[in-house]
Amino acid sequence: MAIIRKRKIGHTDFFYLEHSMKINGKVGKKEKYLGKKIPKNIDEIKNHFMNEIYQEKWYKKLDEIKTNFKKYIQKLPEEIREKYIEQFMIKFTYNTNKIEGGSLTFKDTSKLLHDNITPSDKPVKDIKEAENHRKVFYTILKFKKDITLEKVLEWHYNLFSDTKPNVAGKIRNYPVGISGTDVELPLPVELNVLLKEFFNWYNKNKEKLHPVELAALVHYRFVSIHPFGDGNGRISRLLMNFILHRYGFPMLDISYKNRDSYYTSLERSQKRKNENIFVQHIIKRYIKDYKNYTQRH
Repeated sequence: MAIIRKRKIGHTDFFYLEHSMKINGKVGKKEKYLGKKIPKNIDEIKNHFMNEIYQEKWYKKLDEIKTNFKKYIQKLPEEIREKYIEQFMIKFTYNTNKIEGGSLTFKDTSKLLHDNITPSDKPVKDIKEAENHRKVFYTILKFKKDITLEKVLEWHYNLFSDTKPNVAGKIRNYPVGISGTDVELPLPVELNVLLKEFFNWYNKNKEKLHPVELAALVHYRFVSIHPFGDGNGRISRLLMNFILHRYGFPMLDISYKNRDSYYTSLERSQKRKNENIFVQHIIKRYIKDYKNYTQRH
């Protein structure tokens, strides 16, 4: 996180942006001189400053992951490639539903989605949501156009039409909160404007931002709007993976066991109104998960 530092030399104040980070295993600092006054567009300068740091520290490694992953996937026979995607889908479906309170174990999910064996002791709702998540996941992989509000509403409907028909594919017209946090979510009257701004931002920046950063921001911004009565997290994680897959990067699974750090970074970003906290968390998680595709593990 970039913070503003003031230094007094003689009778004059000078302002700097400062960000602490690990460089070759040691904590170091990056600085940017702002001038004798804090500029009015300080938020824009902070974002540009952090992007420069991301580029230096992470972007080369992220692109290396993409290149080596592509080489690995292309060497696989088609049936093995399909099996790899299926294994990711099962793990992703298990984790994304488990994070939201689903009762299926990983073994349940695997038997259901791979072997078509339905667990007899689990709620029908959780079984249908796992099956529908699989359908939407593969729909997203095959989708060649770009995301629009209408398409996201369709995906949300397909996810929840069997289990939550009152919220499936519908923008909420009532206030909501998140259990365990005091983060204030947008009011219903704000949603149409916020969603329009979201897609305008996306279309303006999708070719400017690094794809992994874009994926993290799409996730963060959409889930922070929280347009649905339920399923915002699951849709946001699907959108994140749509972006990654679209640009040829391996997809990211947020595991249930790492949910605390995931939620903490999300909450800190929302409370501080600093999306870079969440972006950094996702990028670090991504590099850790795919370290085998980098030269320096």
